[in-house]
Amino acid sequence: MSQSPESPKSPNTNPNPNSDQDYLNLEPPPSLKSKWKPKALSLPDIWVKEQALKHVIYNMQQQFSRTPSSSPPSEPDVTSFQSFPLDPIEPDYSSLLSDVVLLGIFSKLPVSQHVSNSLVCKRWLYLTGRLVQSLKVKDWSFISSGRVFNRFPNLTDLDLVGSCIQMPKDSGVLVTHKTVSVYVDTSSTFAGFLGKTALLPLNVIDTGLAMVAEKYPNLRRLVVIGASEEGLRQIAVRCYTLQELELHCCGDLALKGISGIKNLQVMKLIGSVNGFYYSTISDIGLTLLAQGCKRLVKLELCGCEGSYDGVKAIGQCCQMLEELSFYDHRMDGGWLAGLSYCSNLKTLKLKSCKSTDTSPGADEHLGTCLTLEELHLQQCHIRDKQSVKALFLVCENVRAIDFRNCWGLDDDVFSLASICRRVKVLSVEGCSLLTIKGLESVLLSWKELQQLRVMSCNNIKDTEVTPELATLFSMLKELKWRPDSQSLLLSNLVGTGMGKKGGRFFQRSKD
Repeated sequence: MSQSPESPKSPNTNPNPNSDQDYLNLEPPPSLKSKWKPKALSLPDIWVKEQALKHVIYNMQQQFSRTPSSSPPSEPDVTSFQSFPLDPIEPDYSSLLSDVVLLGIFSKLPVSQHVSNSLVCKRWLYLTGRLVQSLKVKDWSFISSGRVFNRFPNLTDLDLVGSCIQMPKDSGVLVTHKTVSVYVDTSSTFAGFLGKTALLPLNVIDTGLAMVAEKYPNLRRLVVIGASEEGLRQIAVRCYTLQELELHCCGDLALKGISGIKNLQVMKLIGSVNGFYYSTISDIGLTLLAQGCKRLVKLELCGCEGSYDGVKAIGQCCQMLEELSFYDHRMDGGWLAGLSYCSNLKTLKLKSCKSTDTSPGADEHLGTCLTLEELHLQQCHIRDKQSVKALFLVCENVRAIDFRNCWGLDDDVFSLASICRRVKVLSVEGCSLLTIKGLESVLLSWKELQQLRVMSCNNIKDTEVTPELATLFSMLKELKWRPDSQSLLLSNLVGTGMGKKGGRFFQRSKD
C-alpha cells in the first residue's frame, strides 16, 4: 500500500536526501524553541576538552619528529611549541617582595605552618629555615655533610643526642627515658642499652662539635652525648653566648673543656641513667665544673656520684647559684653538710632519690642554708628519719615545702618538718601514709602558714578534721583540699546509680 502525503514520515527516512545542510541543522522543533537553551559546559567538561587538545598536539609533534625527510635537518621551531603550552605558568607575585618583607610575614604566622610554607618553592624553603631557632637532629649525616648549616643558618638551640646514637632504627621497639629515646633489639643487654659501640666515636663527635662551633657562634643552648674534652673546648672557644648546656654520658675529664664558657648559666649534667648508659661523675668532675663555670645560676646533677667535697666546691665557687637539683644521686654519706656553703641558694630539689644521705653526721656539723626558700621532694624514699632530720636542719629557714609522691612519709617522718619554723606554703600530694593527726600536729606549729595544698592523700579523711584545724583553714589565704580521692569520686557519683557494684545493671528480674 502506498503511503499518503498526509501520513507521518518514518523516523529513519531522510526527508531531503539531497540537502546535507538541512540534515546537519539539528534545531529543535518550533514548539520547543521557547524552552530549549544551550547547556553550559561544566569545569570537568572543559578540562577534558583541554586535555584532549593537548594530547592531539603532543601526538602531532611526536609524529612530525619521527617522519623521515629528504631535506637537511633544520633548527626546531621553538615558537610553534611555545604557542601551545601544556601547562600555563601562573605569575609568582611573591617574587615582587623582598626577603625582608617575606621574613616579616612568615614570622607572624604560627610555627605549625612553617613546614607547609617551606614546600612552596626553594626561596620559601630558605626563608623559613632562617626563622627556625630550635632543632633536634636525628641523623648525624645532617651535621657531617653541612646541610644543617645551609638549611637552618640561625639556630640558637641545638640537640644532638639522637644523632649521636647509632642504634638500629628498624627494630620497632622504642624505649624513652626523659630526654633519651633508644631503639632496642636482641643485641641489647641489661647492662645498658647504650654500650660502648652504641655511640659515635669520640673523634667523629668532636669534629661535628667543631663544625657547630664555627657555624653557630651565637648558640645559646646545646645538648650532646658522649662528648670529650676537645669537642667541648671548641664550643667554649667560639660560642661566647652559650648559656645552657646539657651533657650526657661524659666522664670527669671531659668537664675540663667547658672551663672556657664564661657566660654559662644553666647546666644539666647526666652521668648515669639506669638501663641506658653509665659514666662516672665524681668529686673531680664537680670540682672542675665549679672552677670553670663560676656564673652558674641553675645546676642539675642526674645520676652523679660525689661527696661533701664536690658539693662544697660548687658552693664556694658558684656564688650566683640559686637552684640546685639532684636526680637519682649516688652521693656518699655526709654530702648534705656541703650545702651550707651555697650562700645564695634559693631552691633545692631532690627527685627520684633512693636515699637522702646515708650518713649525715652530727647535727652541729651540718650548717644551714640561710637564703633557702623552697624545698621540693618528688618520688623520693624518705623512710630514714636521721637523714630526713638532717635535711630539715640544713633547710631550717625554708619558706615553701613540696612533698610529691614520696615513699615512707608517715606521721613520724612528717613531724620532723616542724624543725622548719618559717614555712608559709605547704604542698602534699600522693602521700598515702600520712594521716590527719600527723598533718595537724605540724600545721598548728607553723604560725606563718598562708597556703596549703593537700591532694590524693587517701589516708586523710574529711570527717576527721578537728575544730582547731578548721579554724586554721579559715585563716589561710589559699586552700586546696582534696585529700581523699575515693570519697570525692563517690560524692560526685551520688544519684547516678554508678559505684554500687553493678546493683543497677545486674539485678535479677523478680517474678
